[in-house]
Amino acid sequence: MLKRIIWTSSLIIAGLSFSVAAQSKTVINDVNAGKMLLGKHLLSLQWISWDDFGAATVVNRRGVYYLKGEQKQRGGGDYLKVDGVITKINSKNFKFDGVIEMRISHNNGGAPCRREGEMTFVVTGKRKYWRLQEMNNPCDGVTDYVDIYFRK
Repeated sequence: MLKRIIWTSSLIIAGLSFSVAAQSKTVINDVNAGKMLLGKHLLSLQWISWDDFGAATVVNRRGVYYLKGEQKQRGGGDYLKVDGVITKINSKNFKFDGVIEMRISHNNGGAPCRREGEMTFVVTGKRKYWRLQEMNNPCDGVTDYVDIYFRK
């Protein structure tokens, strides 16, 4: 029995290592858009503030673009967190696969709301930011505007 448990654990560990190593490179269909995404950006959720921004950073590690960011309410407990990989970059949008979590005191009974999986951020018109297109909050149905702003 002990040998079987050790062998099973080894398979699980090996499987985790393989899935991380097998991460596909980000598909870049527009080189300029890829360059625009790299670096530090302002980040906002309208429930927290459009005046006191958070920060999001995109880095390229071995061809995979990673996005991580956070906005915190000044003097309160509300927050927005974004963490995952960018799987595809086009001229006016990018695909994100990861987690977006927020806690807003007056939404969802004040409990955190977490989204996971593939989501899309899009630039529309002359806006200087990418906006999350899956705006319908899955926890209470309100509309969330999660925005990542162009670098200046």
